[in-house]
Amino acid sequence: MSKKTRGSKFLLGALVGLGMGFLFAPKKGCETRRDLMKKIDEFIAKIKEINIEDVRETLETKLEEIKMELEDLDKEKALKIAKTKANDLKDKVEELVTLAVAKSTPVIAKAAEDVRDKVLKAAKDTIEKLEKNKGK
Repeated sequence: MSKKTRGSKFLLGALVGLGMGFLFAPKKGCETRRDLMKKIDEFIAKIKEINIEDVRETLETKLEEIKMELEDLDKEKALKIAKTKANDLKDKVEELVTLAVAKSTPVIAKAAEDVRDKVLKAAKDTIEKLEKNKGK
C-alpha cells in the first residue's frame, strides 16, 4: 500500500473521528455545525489533492496481476488434469490391446495397437504443449 493511500485512509479516519467528536461535544448546535463545516471544507481540500490517475493506475495494475494469476492457475490445473487423463488413457488402451491380443484376430490386435499408439501420442503432445505454454 502506498504512503498516499495509507495517508488518505488515516486522514479519512481522523476526520470521521473528529466529526463524531464535534457531534457529541458539549457545544451549542450552531458552534458544532460551524466547526463541522470548517472541517468538511478542509477535508474537501485534502480530497482534491489526491491524484486520481495514481489510484486508477494502481487499480489497473492490481487487476492485471489478478488476471495473470488466474490464467496461470488455469494452465497449471489443465496440465495436472491432462497428466491424470493421459495416465488413465494409457491404462485403458493397454487393457484394450491386451484384450484384443488375447481374444481376437491378429488384424484386430494390430488395430488396437494402432489406436494405443495414436492415443498415447496425442496425450504426450497435449502434455508437452501445456508444459511449453505453462511459462507464458
